[in-house]
Amino acid sequence: MKSEELALAIKNDFTKNQHLLSFEEYLKVVEKTSAAQLRGTAEYTANMMDFYGRTDEGFRLFLNPVDGVTSKVVGQENVQQLIYKTLKAFARVGLNNRLILLHGPNGSAKSTLIASLMQGLENYSHTSEGAMYTFSWIFPIDRVVRGSLGIRGGDAEKKSSQLTSYAHLTDEEIACIIPSDLKDHPLLLIPREHRQAYFKGLDLPKGHHLPSRLFDGGLSHRDQLIYQALLTNYHGDYAQVLRHIRVERFFLSRVYRSGLVTIEPQMHVDAHYQQLTLNKSLSSIPPALQGINLFSITGDLTDSNRGMIDYADLLKRPIDSYKYLLTACESGKINVGQSIVHLDTLFIGSSNELQLDAFKEYSDFSSFKGRIELIRVPYLLQLHQEIEVYAPMLESITADKPITPHVAWAVSYWSILTRLKKPHRERFPTELGTIIDKLTPTDKLRLYDTGEVPERFNNEERKLLKANIQYLHDEYLNVPYYEGRSGASARELKALLIDAAQNPEFKTLSPLAVAHELRKFVKRTSEYEFLRQETVDGYHQHEVFIETMLSEYANIVDREVRECLGLYDTRQWIDFMKKYITHLSSFLKKEKIKNLITGAYEDPDQALLNEFETIVDAPKDPAQREQFRMNLITQIGAWVLDHPKEPMDYFKVFPELKQRLEKHFYESQKALLQKMNSALKMFGTNHEDQNTEGSALARQTIANMQKKFSYSEEGAKEVIGFLMNKKY
Repeated sequence: MKSEELALAIKNDFTKNQHLLSFEEYLKVVEKTSAAQLRGTAEYTANMMDFYGRTDEGFRLFLNPVDGVTSKVVGQENVQQLIYKTLKAFARVGLNNRLILLHGPNGSAKSTLIASLMQGLENYSHTSEGAMYTFSWIFPIDRVVRGSLGIRGGDAEKKSSQLTSYAHLTDEEIACIIPSDLKDHPLLLIPREHRQAYFKGLDLPKGHHLPSRLFDGGLSHRDQLIYQALLTNYHGDYAQVLRHIRVERFFLSRVYRSGLVTIEPQMHVDAHYQQLTLNKSLSSIPPALQGINLFSITGDLTDSNRGMIDYADLLKRPIDSYKYLLTACESGKINVGQSIVHLDTLFIGSSNELQLDAFKEYSDFSSFKGRIELIRVPYLLQLHQEIEVYAPMLESITADKPITPHVAWAVSYWSILTRLKKPHRERFPTELGTIIDKLTPTDKLRLYDTGEVPERFNNEERKLLKANIQYLHDEYLNVPYYEGRSGASARELKALLIDAAQNPEFKTLSPLAVAHELRKFVKRTSEYEFLRQETVDGYHQHEVFIETMLSEYANIVDREVRECLGLYDTRQWIDFMKKYITHLSSFLKKEKIKNLITGAYEDPDQALLNEFETIVDAPKDPAQREQFRMNLITQIGAWVLDHPKEPMDYFKVFPELKQRLEKHFYESQKALLQKMNSALKMFGTNHEDQNTEGSALARQTIANMQKKFSYSEEGAKEVIGFLMNKKY
């Protein structure tokens, strides 16, 4: 694009978005978009969240960062909804009368949630739906006007009488500009009683709540002094006063501290008062205003007005340094110097649990409690969500080192196990409590993640447990030491992944490299409180969880390697299973089976039944084996009722039987697999004998793993070697 075209495009955009308006022109904007212009920061923020839409997983604002840079918020759907409900509650009362405090363990996404809100607000303010306006006072130079602000006479007075507004004067025609120091709403220029009457004449949607700042608020101290001086100078001619108003569209910006401010823990006053007339740049201030002292209010609170202020790690600050928040949140006002400042600011902050616990012991906590909306942000407890936290960063930390599949899964599996708490059977109904008491950490992980119920329970126990997963989730909901308060932090584990990627002992970034770093991490008990937790029936055994993770990892890669070996066709097991069920059903019904070759009806094949049941390790006791057989037929019947239009898929109904059949096959092939493992040690070297059966199998398997599961050659070799040593 040429410079002339760029200049024209920017000018057209400026005009289209109505950046500069006279007061009269702004009133026309209000008439067209009254609901959008007559909303406070809480409603504005809630509308912003709606603007970007929702999915089943939460608000898109958090799932797909609008700037493409802010980190995605994974999970925390309940937190998102609580923030939204709180904003709507503020909008209904017309005042942000509480500080939203996100509290939780370190690294639980509190800061990311706030950053997403701020970035969403910034982008929304650039849309037509999110247009926001403030105003400045404009005073023209003498040759433009010599009216009541100077000496009357001649052509200048004639030109002055023709101007209805100074809003569109050029810089050369302006002597002085005084912006509204609080970015106040232009409608505050209408006196309160007339403003309320004006609102009644607007076509506002039913149920629209006017913010109290607009309904009964007034101008800032400085703007009120200027307004009153001009009204006096013009002998009460309000239209003449409004000639000096330029309505300006403004945009929220975190970088430029325009309506969006983050303040770190520190000791200083958040607003300042200084005399404006001491500023030499305002030496051209009109005579009508030179007789009054004009002050400017600056600081974090004023910069954040009409937007959001974020108190990062709020409770790290000395309590006395934020007592002013009691008044600010309750009334929307603060005392600064000689002035009372009216704010329309959304107050939000974050705190970890230890600081919040200490704060609750403070003598004035009850005073603060009524002005704080506590929203808990726990660690994630679902495996698939935790994987999403780490997966996006892997490519950026490995440089040229290949990434083996399941790295994010490995670190996530371990981290979730560290966060789970032992259920207390006495908190549940007797029958349910007995089942829940038997849950291991891995059982609980699977229940939370996919609803998978342990195979060792009978059908009735499985149904009861599956129907009460939410009950299990809610066990620690209303206690201080809730589930998800302690455990491994995603922040620390991201650093651990970087260390694993840089470890020269491993040729790839793999779950094995992760396990190596985890073994070092769990020894740092003096640094992390969760590593010092007392073990309870298998829970909080963080070092053991590393081996638990590796065992489950072996199962995963076992299935992948089996699929890539190419030694058998899965259909043979499907046929075997189908034949077994057919003969078993006839056996239980005492019916004969038609021989498809001879056409004769024969008894069910007892040898087939015994062979299948021996392979899948069915109970040997006659009574238990009979129960085993009945359970299989019952499960088939239940599946058919639940899936009347689907063809029968025995492996979907009985995945555990498929695993046992495959295991039997591979046990029978152990000698060949061991040959392949030996060949791997010479793979790619001058000592490799490519004519051996083991070498051929190794080459075929590695090629299949690269093609089917995106392994690198080094990663495939590492995984196969690990699996052979672990299981074969």
